[in-house]
Amino acid sequence: MKSPGHVESVVTDAKLVEQRRGQILKAAVKLFSEKGYYITTVQQIAAKAGVSTGLIYQYFGDKDDVLFLALNRVLETYEREIPRRLEGIEHPVDQLCTGLWAYCSIVDGMREETVLAYRSTKSLRADRRNLIKEKETKTNRLLGECLHACIEQGHMNPVNEYLLVYQYVTFCHAWALKGWAFRGKFTLSDYVSEGIALLVEPFLTAKGRTALDSLRRRTNGFSAERWPKQQPARPRARNN
Repeated sequence: MKSPGHVESVVTDAKLVEQRRGQILKAAVKLFSEKGYYITTVQQIAAKAGVSTGLIYQYFGDKDDVLFLALNRVLETYEREIPRRLEGIEHPVDQLCTGLWAYCSIVDGMREETVLAYRSTKSLRADRRNLIKEKETKTNRLLGECLHACIEQGHMNPVNEYLLVYQYVTFCHAWALKGWAFRGKFTLSDYVSEGIALLVEPFLTAKGRTALDSLRRRTNGFSAERWPKQQPARPRARNN
């Protein structure tokens, strides 16, 4: 029995599969976002991608496959990019703030996909829906580990870590979900800086605040020009 994460492809050339799936997924995300998952047809996806309907079925079994890979690559990007951007950062306060910046900047590069995940995860078949939930929980642990280290090392007062991590995740996603309200008022750097002031700073101990002040000086108040690894990498379609 195939795993829920497996998407069959008639084509066996991995490079070609990656290229074509990326092309098709880009078109599908646009249409799913504009029209909705149920209304969008495979024929419309093909037209938007500039390929034949038959070609889509060379790389996907059905429309559920397309939606699943579109949502899955968002989570795979978090899972791949957040740890990469934390490499070499040792202080837990630095890790937590950089993790929030990384998460928000990835969302900034995948706005349509982020909104689609909220709207359409429920449209997946049950086993894949559960897989997406499991992957999201795994992604949340990336920020949870940073938060836990802050508390354990005395930089942050004890809090309900589970709830606060979800506040962090919701804050990051809101950059896409409520972009119509935020992007006229904040740059991405401003948004992250204000989020840190609201969701990190109030919980810090005295030595945690000292560490945060030092980080602000080093990044010139979290300006994009000084923030490490700030540019989001575009996701790559993958053959699961």
